[in-house]
Amino acid sequence: MHCFVTGCAGFIGSSLTDRLLQAGHTVSGIDNFSTGLHEFLSSAIKNPHFTLTEGDLLDKACVVSAMKNADVVFHFAANADVRFGTDHPSRDLEQNTLATFNVLEAMRANDVRRIVFSSTGSIYGECEIIPTPEHSPFPVQTSLYGASKLAAEGLIQAYAEGFDFQAYIFRFVSILGERYTHGHVFDFYKQLLNDPEKLFVLGNGLQRKSYLYIQDCLDAIFCAMEHARDKVNIFNLGTDEYCEVNDSIGWICDYLSLAPAKTYGGGDRGWIGDNPFIFLDCSRIRKLGWQPSLRIREGVQRTIQYLHQNPWVLEKRN
Repeated sequence: MHCFVTGCAGFIGSSLTDRLLQAGHTVSGIDNFSTGLHEFLSSAIKNPHFTLTEGDLLDKACVVSAMKNADVVFHFAANADVRFGTDHPSRDLEQNTLATFNVLEAMRANDVRRIVFSSTGSIYGECEIIPTPEHSPFPVQTSLYGASKLAAEGLIQAYAEGFDFQAYIFRFVSILGERYTHGHVFDFYKQLLNDPEKLFVLGNGLQRKSYLYIQDCLDAIFCAMEHARDKVNIFNLGTDEYCEVNDSIGWICDYLSLAPAKTYGGGDRGWIGDNPFIFLDCSRIRKLGWQPSLRIREGVQRTIQYLHQNPWVLEKRN
């Protein structure tokens, strides 16, 4: 199978690229390296079945050219900067929604009819149904990131209907693990490296979140692609548990053998659009036979271990 991966140098995209190559597939990847890292492709670039295009999804002609001969598209490129979305409102629209439109048009130009899309649990906003199933009604959108991903989902579903595409849409919780480069675990670890004696926490630390280990995430995607056959297949991806931000702080500090003094920004959320309670109902993907191998605590610890063993990642993000 010839796979086209957008965001192939990112945290999830590069991990996916490696898994596809290990399975014997041919992979063409595209990344503009705004957040992706060349180092994440160090293994892939040595593989004769991998081709890299350094380009932007907003350049439709570039995407059309890079996608030639593909059988399936894994669209994982996105602006995931949820916290600072209101500082640059156009970024989510351009990098998440308009980029998705260009990917879909490139698929039409290349007669590619199968797409896998990394969406987000943020599209549910502050849903009243907990745990939240895929058929939950959508409340008012609370983040530009979530709104842009929901718009991209709508485009994909419409193209599936209008142009006979098959779509796999995955609504992730936050993903953790090797190559993780943004989010609160990264931020806390970076703070503690700079000053092991104190830690500043956005919000009140009581926000309840769910997380999923990167390899478990990829296993779920491959499971769904093997077993689900509808025109549009939508799956929540997460574990059957959640934790408080304070819990994750405790696990990080335990791993590092630290006991910093904590100060809190206050309020029940860390920033505009921060959902104080995220917990997805993942029974649909579980019914296909998938289950995560790691609990949230183990995923956090694996992430800290990776960052500790790869200090260059933090240097790249300074």
